[in-house]
Amino acid sequence: MSSSFPDGPQPAPAASGNGPAVSRQEFDALFESVRTWGRWAPADRGAWNRVTADHVRRAAARVRSGTVVPLGLPWNTRAGPDNRRPAEHRMTDLGDVEAPEPCAHKDFIGADYHGKAVTHLDALCHIAYRGQLYDGRTASEVVDAGGARFGAVSELGPLVTRGVLLDLPAVAGLHWLEPGQAVHALDIVAAEKALGVTLGEGDALLLRSGHVRRRKELGAWDSDAASAGLHVDAVPLLAERGVALLGADGDSDVRPSPVDGVHSPVHALAVAAMGVPLLDNLDLEALSVATAEARRYEFLFVLSPLNVPGGTGSPVNPVAVL
Repeated sequence: MSSSFPDGPQPAPAASGNGPAVSRQEFDALFESVRTWGRWAPADRGAWNRVTADHVRRAAARVRSGTVVPLGLPWNTRAGPDNRRPAEHRMTDLGDVEAPEPCAHKDFIGADYHGKAVTHLDALCHIAYRGQLYDGRTASEVVDAGGARFGAVSELGPLVTRGVLLDLPAVAGLHWLEPGQAVHALDIVAAEKALGVTLGEGDALLLRSGHVRRRKELGAWDSDAASAGLHVDAVPLLAERGVALLGADGDSDVRPSPVDGVHSPVHALAVAAMGVPLLDNLDLEALSVATAEARRYEFLFVLSPLNVPGGTGSPVNPVAVL
């Protein structure tokens, strides 16, 4: 990836590949190397324990223009190759009661949101590797039909911290990365240098691959089978920097997975090993424009998930404030 910015429409690149391949043995060694089990209390907040009151004050002090950019996709009720279980929205009251005034209009929403079409947060109970959740909890002992008794989204609460956008297509002089293109540690470092920003402890890292723009211009595809995202070799760098949250306009993982027998290896490393919640399916297009215009890729980041006791995550609409 080069460090030039596009001045006009650019052709999308051919997929550069999701490799190098990683064996299960190599992956397990990587899992152990980034694992933070036993580090924090309460453990089911994981890496959000990194974000102190000082982090919040410093993040708020970064606001310059006051521009607020929402980062959530529209509620998607239409079936498609990337939305096999569409969200629901229906009216339950059309306000046709004669008396007393005023009349009211009511509706219902619902979603099986852990997919590719709803912007959502993954809590620490969402991902287990080899039967274990973050901090070594046995998944079968703490997650059942009633929900999770460890790592639930209700234990996370809101997050206010410094956000960092790494706009990978902009750095490469492209509109998007092609599905199947892996982002490596060296790409992260190059993007930091090109954009004039460095990841720090407690940051919310947002990775733009251009997924939303590609979908808008070329149509939907099965992003569970092919998507741009992180190769596992980028994860030790994120662990070293101490990020508190990882988000993307895909779901952070490159697909097909480079790891034998592991469909979502970045999910396993971030959530189950490092205690870093994930934000999936963000819309980073407006933020890409706003940060380019401001020539500043850091901002105040605000996220407040639904308070669902035992929940494995939550639909969300986070915001960036420049």
